This record gives sequence, structure tokens and C-alpha cells, in this order.
Amino acid sequence: MARQTISPVYEDLRRFDANRLRRLVRTGAYEGHTGGLARGKLQVNVVILPRAFASDFHRFCVRNPKACSLVGLSRAGSPLIPALGDIDIRTDAPQYNVYRFGELTGQRTDIIDLWQDDFAAFAFGSSLTVEAALAEKGVKLRRIGCGKALPKFRTRIETCRAGPFGGQMIVSMRPVKFCDVDKVRALTARFPHAHGSPIHVGEPSIIGISDATAPDWGDAVELVDGEVPVFWASSVTAQDVLARAKLAISVTVSPGHMLVTDVDARALHG
Repeated sequence: MARQTISPVYEDLRRFDANRLRRLVRTGAYEGHTGGLARGKLQVNVVILPRAFASDFHRFCVRNPKACSLVGLSRAGSPLIPALGDIDIRTDAPQYNVYRFGELTGQRTDIIDLWQDDFAAFAFGSSLTVEAALAEKGVKLRRIGCGKALPKFRTRIETCRAGPFGGQMIVSMRPVKFCDVDKVRALTARFPHAHGSPIHVGEPSIIGISDATAPDWGDAVELVDGEVPVFWASSVTAQDVLARAKLAISVTVSPGHMLVTDVDARALHG
């Protein structure tokens, strides 16, 4: 259900805490990307599917923890995940993708009227969580641009299948200064619930990416002198295998439009 919005300036939102930001999202006042917002709080991707498939999907997540960094589960029929805070998963992400039989049929700013009593929700930590931690340690990632999502690519890396769920790993890419790569590896390894350390640094073709300027999801970004592409496992992997399973209905958070939680990201250090 679309909501009329008056979007605040992104830079102003960077000063908002998680609760205030969620209130804006819940009322439809903000529908944009969440990278760099709610400093220090865990951001999560969400996948929602019928309970009949929840067991197989959970096994898929357990078998692929790098891509599917599971941080929360709902009870069947409940739109709440209390461990993550005062959150309603039907309204508190800026944008949702709705799939029917594997096809994206629409994007919505809430899913209240789609909610079913047998829905189960899975929450995965997002690598957007670590951006503030990197900045605190002196690693300033180049801004991709306001309102833009990180580029994401399908790789040739196969996931471990569970029931109807399987496919290739999806990765996100950030340009990183060559001199910062070792520090980035070490710092992000401390956040296993937000995909941890990179899975690859450097030449994209090694992991099956033929054109790093043409992402499968998100917005393209070009490297500048002194930068190398750094790739992290992405929870879009879970969304992709969900679409491949061609369920009658499933819902995900749109890439880049994460749900901001009340969980202190530093409390999840490995």
C-alpha cells in the first residue's frame, strides 16, 4: 500500500537515533536507503515466507552463515521480533519487494494488508551496519552517493542447498583504498552477524563477475586511482534463492532499504 511522503533530507536523518528513524519510516515519511543511518545500530534484511517452508529455509541459513547471518526469527503469524527492539516488520522497513511464484510483482512501503497468519520472518544482519565502525577507526569509505544502493553481483560461488532453496552467492561491493584493505578485513571480521570479513578482494572475474560496472542489483560505482573492489557476502543471497524457489508468495526488504533495529552492533562482535 503506497503512502504519501514528504522525504526529509538524508543528511538530516544521519542525526536521528534508531527509534526516531523507524517512526518516520512507519508513518511513510521516509522511503529511502538506510546506509550510514542510525549510527551504531544493527541494520537487518528481512525475508518473509509461509511457515510450511520455514524449516527448509532455516536449514539453508544455517548451512550458509556467511551470506545468511541470521540474527532473529519471528513466531509464525507474528509481525514482531522482540529481540531486535520495538519493531513491526510489516511497516518498519522503507521498502518491500513482493514475489509471487518467483516473480517480483511490486514494491510497497508496508505489507499490512498482505500479512498472513502463517507467515514467518527471518532477519539477517546487513553489512551496512559496519560503516560507522570503520569510520570510527579512521577508514573512510567513499560515499556511493545519497539515495544510492551498494552494487551487488551474482557470483559463481554455489551455496549449500536445503530443500527447494539453493543457488549462487550474491555479493556486495565497496571500493576501498588499497592501503586500507588489511584494516577493513580485520575490522569487519569482528562483525560476524553483519557478514564479517570480505569473501574476495581484487579481480572480480575470479568469483564469476564479468563486468564490475554492471551490477545485478543496486547502483554502479566506478573505482578511482588507489582503490580496489572489495566484496562481501550479501543477504540478497537469501532473497535470490527465495525467488528461485517460486513460492506462491514471499516478501523481502528491498536491497539497500534495511530495517534499523535497537541492537547495539558492537554487542555482536565476534
